[in-house]
Amino acid sequence: MRRMIIYTLMFFALVIRVNAQQLPPRSETLKKMILANDYFMVKWPDVGKTIITNRERPSNIWTRGVYYEGLMALHQIFPKKEYYDYAVAWGEFHNWGMRNGNTTRNADDQCCGQTYIDLYTIDPRPERIRNIKLCMDMLVSTPQDDDWSWIDAIQMAMPVFAKLGVLFNDQRYFEKMYEMFRYTKTCHGDHGLYNPKDGLWWRDKDFDPPYTEPNGEDCYWSRGNGWVFAALVRVLDAIPLNAPHRKEYLRTFKEMADALKKVQREDGCWNASLHDPGNYGGKESTGTSLFVYGMAWGINNGILDRKEYLTAVAKGWNALSGECLHDNGFIGYTQGTGKQPSDGQPVTYDSMPDFEDYGLGCFLLAGSEVYKIEP
Repeated sequence: MRRMIIYTLMFFALVIRVNAQQLPPRSETLKKMILANDYFMVKWPDVGKTIITNRERPSNIWTRGVYYEGLMALHQIFPKKEYYDYAVAWGEFHNWGMRNGNTTRNADDQCCGQTYIDLYTIDPRPERIRNIKLCMDMLVSTPQDDDWSWIDAIQMAMPVFAKLGVLFNDQRYFEKMYEMFRYTKTCHGDHGLYNPKDGLWWRDKDFDPPYTEPNGEDCYWSRGNGWVFAALVRVLDAIPLNAPHRKEYLRTFKEMADALKKVQREDGCWNASLHDPGNYGGKESTGTSLFVYGMAWGINNGILDRKEYLTAVAKGWNALSGECLHDNGFIGYTQGTGKQPSDGQPVTYDSMPDFEDYGLGCFLLAGSEVYKIEP
């Protein structure tokens, strides 16, 4: 009798583990995305309201730009007029402009341009892309290629080049995008910010070796690597199959995917420090969202093997939607802004980050690709 009880408990434990590795029905995934987005839109009904943390900032900064990337991804699978109107109102409030004008070289300022271009493709009104095009044309026409000295910048600006290159069938955008990506990858810091040996990126030159985490490993910040992973997705998803340098982007994407899969936590999330789980260890939703986004996109586009990566995606999404998402739509375990594992700590289920918007944007990007996976 005792042995039968033990076998029964083992059976149910196995069933629970197997079920935890399955994706929920699409309707459930969409429901969770809508819940999270509704929470934010109710909290921020005024799209132009400034964001006040340690200081006051306009609502077209990068954090809000990332949110609107996620909103447009949600709108793509669930085209609700309310979402479109909310995004258009945001662009109109800022006159389709950037925080520091049309001559800014700061990638953070350019992030909003991704949504401006997406809205232009839906309704091609010239004013929607006039400013972002002027800004990126300035970059194209000047020789500097070292602007992206921190890897977050790759996600903020690289897809803007890709989208403009496609929109205007202009190779110059593709070439300038590659020059800036290559410089970050191989030149910034001592030998570039990408370590092909580990398939991961140092956030900036401050984290180049000999800098190490407490366990002696290199410092690979979760969300920083998530930004690069997401940028590669958004670029590869936009540019033609015969676009220059596509093979290198694909190779880097696959190397990262392989490296990231190996360091996923058993509970489905990723740590803030990818190679030192003891340094501010615990669930972290933004890096997790971006990694799920990238891997799910890779499966959907036949770039990553479904059998090899589906479990990682399912575990990650189930952790995000089941363990991080609150009943009211708030997303827990979101690390605040920063550049390393120690920033924005402690990161807990109930902790409030300094900005909520980019965490939601990452969550919506992940959900949009999980939704597309064939059952």
